[in-house]
Formats: sequence, structure tokens, C-alpha cells
Amino acid sequence: MSEQVGRQGQAGEPGGPDAQAAPGSCPLAGAESPPELFTWEFAADPYPAYAWLRTHAPVHRTRLPSGVEAWLVTRYADARAALADPRLSKNPAHHDEPAHAKGKTGIPGERKAELMTHLLNIDPPDHTRLRRLVSKAFTPRRVAEFAPRVQELTDSLIDSFAARGSADLIHEFAFPLPIYAICELLGVPREDQDDFRDWAGMMIRHGGGPRGGVARSVKKMRAYLAELIHRKREDLGEESARDDLISGLIRASDHGEHLTENEVAAMAFILLFAGFETTVNLIGNGTYTLLRNPGRRAEFQRAVAEEDSALLASSVEELLRYDGPVELATWRFATRPLEIGGQRIASGDPVLVVLAAADRDPARFPAPDTLDLARTDNQHLGYGHGIHYCLGAPLARLEGQYALGTLLRRLPDLRLAAEPEELRWRGGLIMRGLRTLPVSFTPR
Repeated sequence: MSEQVGRQGQAGEPGGPDAQAAPGSCPLAGAESPPELFTWEFAADPYPAYAWLRTHAPVHRTRLPSGVEAWLVTRYADARAALADPRLSKNPAHHDEPAHAKGKTGIPGERKAELMTHLLNIDPPDHTRLRRLVSKAFTPRRVAEFAPRVQELTDSLIDSFAARGSADLIHEFAFPLPIYAICELLGVPREDQDDFRDWAGMMIRHGGGPRGGVARSVKKMRAYLAELIHRKREDLGEESARDDLISGLIRASDHGEHLTENEVAAMAFILLFAGFETTVNLIGNGTYTLLRNPGRRAEFQRAVAEEDSALLASSVEELLRYDGPVELATWRFATRPLEIGGQRIASGDPVLVVLAAADRDPARFPAPDTLDLARTDNQHLGYGHGIHYCLGAPLARLEGQYALGTLLRRLPDLRLAAEPEELRWRGGLIMRGLRTLPVSFTPR
């Protein structure tokens, strides 16, 4: 899930094509002062700055573009420990200033829309209760059953532009695929899914849309969810009632689990929002990385042609590690004084675990700046760690594998239609993703 802090930047190249910089050879390695963060240049390629922080200031206090001060945790061992530390709460009530009420540490509009009671803002025991209820929708069996529908959606979207010879893969492919998939899992009728696509599009622009557009989209989505929950509750007694996630949450609230309507709506909201944006970026970043690394792209296409499921799976994991969709884990707040990486953290201080930095830590990953699709020891943190590990990770992995595999199988000569420096990365503190990804190919 992403937080709005107004950072945006032009895209650069996270590494050279096939021959990335060796660990520790970043141009900032010998600099004495901390690198400037959250600039356009940083957004294009944050990895040199993160390498400097890992070496010189692994737990670094900085002022974010929103004005909030927070600690950045950049080393793998510290990051993994922090993600599982119960002293770091997800509840913004533990913050020592009213930043959340001002929309500086959350999704604009979620408080006013009464959508705060979701998995990213709560701790056990409420987190345990809600996660148990919703986890049934993301079991390996349920995800595997959904695979044919993911393939249908993938092929349908490619059909829509394959004859044209060009496309913007973000807007025409990476964005709509997970939106339609998560809508179907939630039980949003197909005739309403384009509305969700519009609202979600506004929510991930991160400052690129009209002022207040995100909050208005959240309000519209909340009103729709209230009406949909009401309709589904009335239909539960009918034989035609669907076995979708929203209906399942309503059944739980009607059978002793004591879910409020706000909790049902908040759960649906965050699953939609968090469940699609990570996959948009996985598909977009993954495609961009493969196109910029022709040797690895050829290796991936051979795996697709030979149906090498092991290499396809490890390729998705490596793309998640190398330039993953989530740059920083969502907000945590110290409930009491503690120490991380030798640095004292005061009670109430916000802590942001930099997943992108941890996943390039040479102390954990040999040759971390090299894209190795066959990497086997790859316990990356791309989807977090601990009790807040991404619930939708199995579905995101499935969608990523189907999307990338089908795209490069059906459009084998796919190529970038813009120079890397012409591309732009979306603003936002938490997520990392391209605004557009123009490509060309032989019309088919």
C-alpha cells in the first residue's frame, strides 16, 4: 500500500544492461555527507543513496517531504528484525504528533471515510482476528483455482493492443490486470469494475491528479462499498449468493465474529488498494528490468518456451528483490524506547524499513546489484516479514508470472519505445513504480 508524500521523479536505470555495478561501487560510496533523498534524481535510481546509508548511517533520521521526521532502516538484518518487532506498532495513535490526522502518514481521506480499521493500521489481537478471516481468500489452493481467470484476463488485455504494434504497458496492461482480478475476488460486479479502475487510478497518481482527488476517490469508494455490503447482506440467503470475499466477511460478522460494517468496508478497501498497486509495479518494474537486461530477458523467454516452472518462479522472486514494487514498508511507530542497529529510537518515533535497501545488502545477497534469475537463496523482503507479511503475495506472484510470461511469449520482440531518461516514476514514499512504460513490437 502506498502513502502520499508528494515525491515524484524521472526514471533512470537501476543498473546497466546485464553488467550492473559491483557492490559498493556506487558514485556516493566515498561521500562524507548523507546523500540528498526524495529528489527527482533519487526517484530515478535510489540504490546508490541506499548503499551509502547502509555503509555510513544504516539507521538514519530524516525529514520526509511531508515534514514528518522518521527513521530509515536500510540493512537487511536490522530490517528483518524491525519488521517482526512487536514494539513497533502499526497503529498511528502511537505517533507523538497528530501527523496522521493531517493526512501526512496515511491515505488521504481514509480517516474521514471511516476506513482506518484495516490490517495496515492495527495490531494484535484485532489484526490477528481480521487477518484470519480474510486469509481464506488467499490460500494456495484458492489462488491456484483462480489461475485460469488470470490467464483469460492477461490474454484479453494483450488482445486489445497486440494488433496496434505499440502500447503503454502501465495503463493498458499492468494497471487493469490486478484491478479486475482483485475486484472479482472481492465480489465487485463486472459492470462496476471500471468505476473501481477510475478511483484506483486517481489514488495511485500521488500528486499527479487534481488537488483533493485522492480523498474524493476514497469517499466515492467508501460510499460504493457501503451500498455493495448492504446488497450482499440481503442476498446471503439466496441460492445464487456468491462465495466472494466480501460475502465471506459479512457471513463472519453475522456468525459471531463481530465485524462492524466499517471493518468490512475497510478490509475490502485495503485489499483492493494494496492488492493491486503492488502487482502493477511488479509487472511494470519487472518488464522494464527485463527489457533493460537483454541477456536475462532471453533467459526468461527460454524458460517460458520450455515451461521451466522453477526458473519462472525464481525469476519473479529475483525481480521482486532487484527492483521490487514496494520501496519502503508501511509506517511503524515505536511504542517505547528501543534500539535498532545501535541507534536509540524514542517512543512515538516513526520507523520506515527500506525494503529496497535491505534487498541490495551485500551482507545478505552475493552480488546484490546483479540480476540473477536463477538465484536460489533469495529470502528477500519484497513483501515484508512477520505478522504483516503481504496477505496477497501468492496472488501477486501468480499474476506477475502469468503477465510477464504471456507478454514475452506473445510479443517476443517487445522493446522500449522511449529512452530510460524520458520515463517518469510515480510519486509516493512507499511504492516504486513507473508512471508509463511505452513499448513497440511487431503487430500481431
